Amino acid sequence: MASPRALLGAAAATVVIMGGTTAGTVYVRAAHSDSRPVSSASAAPSASAAASTTQEASVEPGVEPAAEPSVDLDALLARAVAATGAEDGAEVSVAVLDLTSGRRAGYGDGAFDTASIVKVDILAALLLQAQDADRRLTAAERAHATAMIVSSDNAAASALWETIGRAEGLDAANERFGLTGTEGGEGMLWGLTQTTAADQLVLLQRVFGDDSELTEDSRSYLQGLMGRIAAGQDWGVSAVADGSAWALKNGWLPRSTTGLWDVNSIGRVTADGHDCLLAVLSDGNTTKERGVALVEAAAKAAVAVAVGDGAAAAPATVE
Repeated sequence: MASPRALLGAAAATVVIMGGTTAGTVYVRAAHSDSRPVSSASAAPSASAAASTTQEASVEPGVEPAAEPSVDLDALLARAVAATGAEDGAEVSVAVLDLTSGRRAGYGDGAFDTASIVKVDILAALLLQAQDADRRLTAAERAHATAMIVSSDNAAASALWETIGRAEGLDAANERFGLTGTEGGEGMLWGLTQTTAADQLVLLQRVFGDDSELTEDSRSYLQGLMGRIAAGQDWGVSAVADGSAWALKNGWLPRSTTGLWDVNSIGRVTADGHDCLLAVLSDGNTTKERGVALVEAAAKAAVAVAVGDGAAAAPATVE
């Protein structure tokens, strides 16, 4: 089976962070409705075949009904993402979980630079360390946390990266959170932390779910900051919300060697009465604006699949 990188284009050149808010790449892992992870499918079923899986079969009295076939959500998502119209050379990966129904889907299986979405992970690690020490965050830590999440301040992120023990501290926290494909960046290069969309979905579950190493107070604190993103930085997965509540963190970065853009968005959205966790990562975009459009189109496609409209709904496209 061809990898998402082969399907959507070659990866951009090595990143060198020179300042400003960083961003990451995109990845998605999907699963059937029983929540067990499955690999991305290489081909999507036809619309008629997908629709047939949702119809209730009529049976004659005394005849055992046939088992209802499961919907291949990965394949539906692959088809929807392919229809978004990503420009040549751009890559996108998505992971989505419908908290209302338990349906999940994913597309992409690569590890990419986090850029500024790692700031959620940094704060989660700090909160976990504070819990272990049975202490509250200091005034300085809270000020840095607000600046880091709300306005994506890089100096604040660097300060808290030092506080948690850089990559070693992040990796230790992530082991406890259950992230298996994330590795902290070397030295002060927190934006070059490597991750997958599947791991970002796990992290979001630790931030927004009850089954978490983080206490309710810690989760509420982080959720609150993600719901206060500064104007101009509130794009991305929020495009799915249609005016409803959202909480997110975005990242964006022009690669110094190519000028191509990494654009990422992770968070929780409410769409059509469904609460969804969503991670969308991309790279190889010619402009930030093209990357934002791709991320938002992929987010809409993923949520349509997760909430059950993916077989019939027209896919969102990059404008």
